[in-house]
Amino acid sequence: MIVDTALNERHDAGNPVRVGLVGAGFMGRSMTRQMLQFTHGMRVVAIANRTIERAERCFADAGAGSAQRVDDLDALGAAIERGTPAVTQDPFLLCQARQIDVILEATGELEHGTQVAEAAIAGGKHLVLVNAELDATVGPILKVHADRAGVVISNADGDEPGVAMNLVRFVRAIGVQPVMAGNVKGFLDPYRNPDTQRGFADKWGLSAKMATSFADGTKQSMECTVLSNATGFRVARRGMSGHSVSHVREVLSVVDTHALVREPLVEYLLGAEPGSGAFTVGYDPDPDRASYMEYFKMGPGPLYVFYRPFHLTHLEAPLSVARAALFRDPTITPLGAPVSEVVAIAKRDLQVGEELDGVGGYACYGSIDRAEVARAENILPMGLTDGAVLRRPVTKDQALTLDDVDLPAHRRIDELWEEQARHFALLDDNAVMPSSAEVAVESGSPA
Repeated sequence: MIVDTALNERHDAGNPVRVGLVGAGFMGRSMTRQMLQFTHGMRVVAIANRTIERAERCFADAGAGSAQRVDDLDALGAAIERGTPAVTQDPFLLCQARQIDVILEATGELEHGTQVAEAAIAGGKHLVLVNAELDATVGPILKVHADRAGVVISNADGDEPGVAMNLVRFVRAIGVQPVMAGNVKGFLDPYRNPDTQRGFADKWGLSAKMATSFADGTKQSMECTVLSNATGFRVARRGMSGHSVSHVREVLSVVDTHALVREPLVEYLLGAEPGSGAFTVGYDPDPDRASYMEYFKMGPGPLYVFYRPFHLTHLEAPLSVARAALFRDPTITPLGAPVSEVVAIAKRDLQVGEELDGVGGYACYGSIDRAEVARAENILPMGLTDGAVLRRPVTKDQALTLDDVDLPAHRRIDELWEEQARHFALLDDNAVMPSSAEVAVESGSPA
């Protein structure tokens, strides 16, 4: 590990990596404290949040004292130069400030997160996402934009995709072929909703929708899509197999070696000890190395399980910031065209005229699927569901299609998703995404 050495050098030189944080919620608050109190060589210099008092609280809770409210670029730059913590409601100021090296996007929102991500890239900032939903929906095209701008885009270490990707890279580095990667899920019920999850959310200071996305499997599908798009590994079927085993090492008892070697997979294990973290299965048919692997208690081969029994998002995300700023090394980033997508599935019977309430809501859950299947069936991406209105009824557990809904007018995430599909030739030239404005014009009614 060289990141700690490089950060210590920046600390000793009085030249910390300067971070602009967008989002002062559950993760933003804890990451601010981590970077200001425990991560040498790095400093959060500004926080943007719609509720500015929450941004101020982040700095106060981290022991940074009173923050200065700023509303223009000059005031922001002057505060950073003085070493005064700065807070603002305008995230785009952070994306433009020359005194900021990396934007850490932690809103968990899709439309707002899209706009911030594009502004950060346009502003020449490295971008680290603590936002699997955004990455899973439009990450591949954001990577195209980032490459053109000469900046790094990465999802965060400490979240399961980043932890799994670190294992994949380690396995490759020792000369073993990764053939499966994923995480461990303790509980999954696709019909959970904000009412059923409110108690858990209140206990841990989460929003009820965020807690719902954990329980109904949407978050997991988003995370595994991020991993799939970064590794090229596909899914065996919609939603993955979700093998139930008592320990992560027992995954070898439920997989087909030859099939995995032909087509590596992303997957999750349900209810397996150690209960958290991520895993990678590696393939090594070399008989001489097999004797050493068995000596080291890795098993007889040719498949071996590598796993880490924890993931500490708010403690480890700063390492991704450092890797981007100091080494231009993304923790996890898309390879190219989407390999997987997260498709929207009805949690209950949905009626004409209903407005969908997005990730972690009452209407839909997200399920990972192969990108070519999702596009062939014209399925609505889960990341585009918020605010969409039903044109026709959809039955429980049925996948929603783009033809089933009118999307809100003039959303940037819809435009960027369509750009992504066309860039990677996932849509034909005649495909048009439905919007409420277009439907209103066709019918002669006001939008």
